[in-house]
Amino acid sequence: MDKIEFSELSTENIEEKGCYCLRSKPKSTGYQGKKGWLIDQFRQGLTYIQMLENEKLAGFIEYTPIEHSSRVVYGENYYVIHCLWANITGKGYATQLIDKVIQDAKDHNKNGVIVVTNPTTSWTPSKEVFIKNDFVEVEHAPYGFELLVYKMEDAPNPYFPNDWEERLTRYNNQLTILQTAQCPYIDIAIDNVIEAATKLNIKADIQYLQTREELLKLSPTPYGVYGVVYRNQLISYHRLTVHSAMKRMRELV
Repeated sequence: MDKIEFSELSTENIEEKGCYCLRSKPKSTGYQGKKGWLIDQFRQGLTYIQMLENEKLAGFIEYTPIEHSSRVVYGENYYVIHCLWANITGKGYATQLIDKVIQDAKDHNKNGVIVVTNPTTSWTPSKEVFIKNDFVEVEHAPYGFELLVYKMEDAPNPYFPNDWEERLTRYNNQLTILQTAQCPYIDIAIDNVIEAATKLNIKADIQYLQTREELLKLSPTPYGVYGVVYRNQLISYHRLTVHSAMKRMRELV
């Protein structure tokens, strides 16, 4: 029988246990940035739980109170799931991780749990596992984003802002990359866009979103932590190859 364990990261054990994503490159800028971000966010109530099968990593979940979330969603007294991943399928591990969040929300008298999904990218969790676990889809946003919620109380639904088109017009047609440190793979995504832009003689402006207020105001999508805008159009909110980024920018020149 498989031995299943859960291990919660903290300031005290993160050096020993490490975080899940990009763990094969612990000295990379992305990994180190994520680690520093986690240490700061632990003070704001963020929870990061790793699941182990027979002492080997099998998945993880990251969630936080909505007032400190990296997703562009409004609501009161909710937890927001940032990331969910199970690298062993067919054993219900994702459901077990979701159950951890739901129980935590109940223990802390939260109104419920929120997750943002998108079927066009693996950079957000899969919608289906949440529907299976009694989450309800309550809203959509452009580019395929979906807002799902598991509610414990008769509280108002969370919601997306509705000014997505306006957000794309704030950068004077310039190639603008918006980023945070929440995802360690963002550095790789940015490097690909910069390389593509250099080949096209396009200058890029990188804006680091430091606060949730900036993220809520400036992010071009609900994903929040990464976005590329050029000529009032969204180029991407997830990693593109250099070739794909060049193709997308050429279409707008």
